[in-house]
Amino acid sequence: MAYFVYPPMDLYRQSPSFRRYQIHEKIFSFGDNFKIKDEMGRDVYKVRSKFLSVGDKLVLEDMAGNGLIRVQQEVFHYHPTFNILSARAGDSNRQLGALKKKFAFFHNRFNIDSVYGQYTLEGLEIFSHSFTLLKDGRVVARVSKNLFALSDSYGAEIIGNEDQAFVLSLIIILDQIIFDKN
Repeated sequence: MAYFVYPPMDLYRQSPSFRRYQIHEKIFSFGDNFKIKDEMGRDVYKVRSKFLSVGDKLVLEDMAGNGLIRVQQEVFHYHPTFNILSARAGDSNRQLGALKKKFAFFHNRFNIDSVYGQYTLEGLEIFSHSFTLLKDGRVVARVSKNLFALSDSYGAEIIGNEDQAFVLSLIIILDQIIFDKN
């Protein structure tokens, strides 16, 4: 099992309350399926994809199978565009955010709007395997990709007062766009 080195959050003068996750894509599965573990190695979320669908369709669930976040790719756009919807009971299909890739040479740029605020990325260059996610100019997550794994594997630190499921869904969408070239 690979262990990730998490960058210290105190460098950014943020709240010390954060949660750490390990995100692993399942190797032998049809579509993009992920398991998300907490820092103690316990399974806390799973991500299922719809097989043989037009565009990516993902559902982030807790381990009891309750849907939390649904992601749908809009397929008739020149640049990748994803809608993030609530999948929670009683709040299903409410738009939580949208992520659109912007045109740029030699690096990736994104427009990430949500009900929680405007998100931006720092440190993501053409060969970069880690980045910082900011919301309205303040650090909310640090993500580092493990280069020596058979499948996509990430370490992620997310500030405790953020919607953890929403931020994890952003990280997985960014993986789909940047590394899987969707």
